[in-house]
This record gives sequence, structure tokens and C-alpha cells, in this order.
Amino acid sequence: MFINIFAALKQRIMIKITLPDGSIKEYKRGTTPMDVANSISSGLARAVISAKFNNQTIETSTPLQVDGTLVLFTFDSPEGKKAFWHSSAHLMAQAITHFYPNAKLTIGPAIDNGFYYDIDFGEETISDKDFKRIEDKMLEIAREKHVFKKRAVTKKEALSLYKNENNPFKIELIENLEDGEITFCDHDDFTDLCRGGHIPNTGIIKAVKLMSIAGAYWRGDEKKPQLTRLYGISFPKQKMLTEYLNLLEEAKKRDHRRLGKELELFTFSNKVGQGLPLWLPKGAALRDTLEQFLKKVQKKAGYEMVITPHIGQKELYVTSGHYEKYGEDSFQPINTPKEGEEFLLKPMNCPHHCEIYNNKPYSYKDLPKRIAEFGTVYRYEQSGELHGLTRVRGFTQDDAHIFCTPEQLADEFKAVIDIVLYVFKTLGFDDFTAQISLRDKENKEKYIGSDENWQKAEKAIIDASKEKGLDTVIEYGEAAFYGPKLDFMVKDALGRTWQLGTIQVDYNLPERFDLTYKGADDKLHRPVMIHRAPFGSLERFIAILLEHTGGNFPLWLATKQVIILPISDKYQKYAKKVLNSLENSDIRALIDGRSEKTGRKIRDAEIKKIPYMVIVGEAEEKDGTVSVRKHGEGDQGVQPIDSFIHLLKNEIDNSIDKF
Repeated sequence: MFINIFAALKQRIMIKITLPDGSIKEYKRGTTPMDVANSISSGLARAVISAKFNNQTIETSTPLQVDGTLVLFTFDSPEGKKAFWHSSAHLMAQAITHFYPNAKLTIGPAIDNGFYYDIDFGEETISDKDFKRIEDKMLEIAREKHVFKKRAVTKKEALSLYKNENNPFKIELIENLEDGEITFCDHDDFTDLCRGGHIPNTGIIKAVKLMSIAGAYWRGDEKKPQLTRLYGISFPKQKMLTEYLNLLEEAKKRDHRRLGKELELFTFSNKVGQGLPLWLPKGAALRDTLEQFLKKVQKKAGYEMVITPHIGQKELYVTSGHYEKYGEDSFQPINTPKEGEEFLLKPMNCPHHCEIYNNKPYSYKDLPKRIAEFGTVYRYEQSGELHGLTRVRGFTQDDAHIFCTPEQLADEFKAVIDIVLYVFKTLGFDDFTAQISLRDKENKEKYIGSDENWQKAEKAIIDASKEKGLDTVIEYGEAAFYGPKLDFMVKDALGRTWQLGTIQVDYNLPERFDLTYKGADDKLHRPVMIHRAPFGSLERFIAILLEHTGGNFPLWLATKQVIILPISDKYQKYAKKVLNSLENSDIRALIDGRSEKTGRKIRDAEIKKIPYMVIVGEAEEKDGTVSVRKHGEGDQGVQPIDSFIHLLKNEIDNSIDKF
């Protein structure tokens, strides 16, 4: 009896906490995440700045009252950075209201790199000249080590505070919240409406930098008041801020918009339209080289190329579900002279490919059916979100769709992984993580299809990724509306992460388009559909490749691989002979025939990032040789033309492994 009473008492005062390594530890009810961190090690406790309990973001000081799973975050984790930068947004808002007491605060979230706060300054103005005093004030407050305290308030209390401050923005936010779910965060003498997710105290913030200032409409609505958006970033060490600013300077040098202009790859025209890139001859050649590279890989893997139109009847995208999900982000329907007939600029290639499959009946013996297309699609991105080639309104996807039996799904999915890995290896993307993007566990309404089909599709991706030994992370809520996917998150030369390449498993579009095949049992069955795009979009891929390489493409990909520099007009004829020899060997070359000094020609060729320069003069013409220089490396000596061509061929062959 006493044992039972003791067990019951223990159950009331103790809780079980599951840690990320699977271990389960008992703690007193009311223990905080920081207490747990201290129980593991004092070093961890010093580093922990945020926590998640039962998949909910909480403060490190939040008492834990029930059994559950606890994850502790440091600044090195995305979740830790989010809490750090969100807390810094509070700090910036406090500093701003110190100098601008009449400013009306709205929202201040963390973003991928730092944070921002949207503020109504009324009749007052702010510029980057004010940044230094705001930064100094932020650091002054930070050094006082004020604790961030989250507290619940009633709706009435919350409305009363902001009515007194005459802040219609916060009032609008509160009016859309339910009583009982409203919280404030306090530190020092500053309070703000906030859902939570903060660092323990302001003292952890050691370095801050306000980055820029911009205009922003309240809630992104052009019909609502325009606010001032201040962007900032912060770090727990000054050294980290210095490194970040140095990285930004390097990123400016590698900006694909700048390099695209310097290398004459692409341009934009307001007369053509925002977000619609125009590919110049060199850029078109670059695209073509990438397309031909992937086409060869796809041909070996059993794909057949198809071509589909740039438009389709609205009903096509209603059937696929794209109109319901993306109609607001599409261009407006095109009305024809025929009453009631509407077309859309193609937002996706997959509905067209479903109709290609439906062109004829298939047996299980005909599957898998693999079809591919470099298909241009159109999305009406908001003008404020357009950014060079990374965010455009018209882009070309290296789209392919595989229609297979359920039994073939695993092997087909793994074969696509092999293609993606080959593309990454060839183009120098060596550091990546495979993100398994699954449905949101709580909100399934934004997806189509049955739970059974989703479970089968998700299991197929998880199993295939495990078999291929990929370094994976699982992200809930990141699936496409019709199926889960495997997204490849690649780090570039500057350590930035980009999503490149995607593979998706889809049981739903085959149902919507009534796709079938005749099985061995002589009955009709549904094929499974795999969507895949190793590049994603050519526009975005080229932008990222430009910034990753700094425009220094590998020899096989360079739009011009060799530039011939005759030292005077007398050697133009020999230069043309060298050009013919190179072109006959499928080497992309050109002659710089300008009446400029050789040193100037060399400098210009370096700026254009042409991999090789060959200088020709009297001695070279006499001996049938070329004087070779390599971009970034300088003089490579004098070589016979045939030997130079052999060198180029070897370099190209060694940079592209056989698939």
C-alpha cells in the first residue's frame, strides 16, 4: 500500500523528459528547459538560447508540467537563430522608441538572415544616418542583461494598452486573436505583443548592425498604409558580425545580376515586362550547354523528350488542382473570342504530361514511362518579390515525369536520386542535405488526396533516402499540395543554403486525370507518378551557379573556352587558322582582333573569365604553336596547337564523369 502511495506521489511531482538522443530522464514538475540543460552540462547551459517542447516553441524559463519531448537550441541551429533574431527585433524596437517616442510599432519577425521591424514613424523621418545611434542604444540596453519575460493577457487588457498608445496596427492584430491566446513579452521597461520564442536575456546579444531601410505596406496590401521597414542582424560575438559583413562584401562581388551583366549573359527590359529575362547570345549558349548535358544523361536513363504548349485551358489546371492552389499567383485567364473559353499561361508542366500519358493505353509491360521537357512556365510573382533570375515570372523547368507501377516506385525513385547526385557532382555542389518534405501534421486541408496515398508516398521517399545513404532532415508542412518530396538543400561557396533539385511522389494526379494501365491480372490500375527536376528552374540554377563559381565556370561549361589574342594585325590570318583548328575540335573560341595592346587584351579576357587565352605572333606563326595563359593562373608556356587541343579535351573529359 505504501509503495502504491509513494508511486502515486512520485507521479504527481515528477515528469519524464525525452531528449533528442532518445534518452528519457525524470525531473521535478516545474523544471525549466534551462534546468535540464544545466543537468546535462554547464557548457550546454551557457550555449542554450531557445527550446521546443512537444513541438511547440517555448522560453528556456518556461516550467514544464507534463511528460514530453524537449529539444534545446543554440545559436548554431536555425531555431536558435530565429529566437536570437526575434529577440533582437524587440531590442531594436525599444531603441527606436527611445529616439522616436511617437513611432507606432507593427510586427518584427526573424528572417533567414537577421530580422526586421515595420514601423509607422508618422511625420518623422529616419535614414541610415540614424543607424549608428540606434545600434549604440541597442548594445547599451543589451549590456544590462534584461530578462525576456512572456506573460498572458486578456484581450481587453491588450486592446486597452494599444488604444492608449493610439496604435491601430496592434489593435487590428489583437482583434483577430482569440481571448486566452494573447501574450506579451517584457524586458526592461519595454513591452510588445508577441507569441514567444526568445533568448534568456539581452546580454547574450553582443553585436548588432542595422543593414537597410525600405518601404513596406501594412500586411503587404498596397491599399493599406505604407510603413518603414528596418532590417538588422545580430550575433553573440563581434567576430561573427565581422565575418558576416566580409561575407556580404564577397557576395556583392558574386551577385549574379552583376556577373550576368559583366559576362553578357542576360538582361531585363521594362518594355518586355518585369521578371521576364531576356537571354543574350552567351547566356543562351550557357543554357543550351546545360540542357544538352542533362539531355544526354536523361537519354541514357531511358527518358523521352516531349514538348508542350505555353498555355492550356483553364479546366486543365482546375482538374489538376493547380488553379485552386495557385490561381491567385497566376496570370489572369486569357479570354478567346469564343464565349466562355478561357486559357491560362502554363503554371506547371505536369498536367500537360498527364495528358500525354493519356494519349494511348498502357500495359504494365510498358511501364515505367519516363517523359522529360525543358518547359517554360509562368507565375505572377509580386513585383516586390522579384529578384534577378532567382525570382522571376517566366522560367524554364527541367521537368520530367515518370509513370510507373507501385512495385517499380522504389527503384525509379532511387534512379532519380542518382541523376541528381551526378548533376551536383559534375557542377561542384558537394555540400548538401536532402530534406524530406512531408505534410503538415496539424493542417491537412491544404493538401489533396487520401491519407492512405500520402502515407505510401511518404514511406517511399523515407525508405529510398535511407537506402541511398543520404544525409537527411525531415520538415513537416513543406510538401507539395499533391504529394511529399525530397528537396536537395545545397550550400554554395559562401556557405549559403539553396534549394536545388526536387523529387516528388504523387498518387493524386493519376487519380484526378484518371490515368490507368492494364495489369497482369488484366484489370485497370493507377500508375504512380514521380515528378523530378534536378536543376529546378534553369534561371534560378544559373543564378546560383554564377554566385557559387563567381562566374568562373568549368571549362566544359564556359560559353567561350578560348580567346585568341594576335599581338598585331599582321597575325590575324594565323589567328583564324588557330580558331578553325579549335572549332573543328568542338572547342568554343573567338578572336580579339582589336587594335589594342596585348596587355589590355589579357586584362579584358581575365574580366570576362574566359578559361584560356592563346597569344599568337611571329614565333607562334612560324612554329605552328600558341602561347597559352590560363585564367587566374597566368602563363602556361608555348605549345603546338594539337597539344593544346589535347590538353583542353583531357580537362573537359576529367571534369565530367560518365553517367
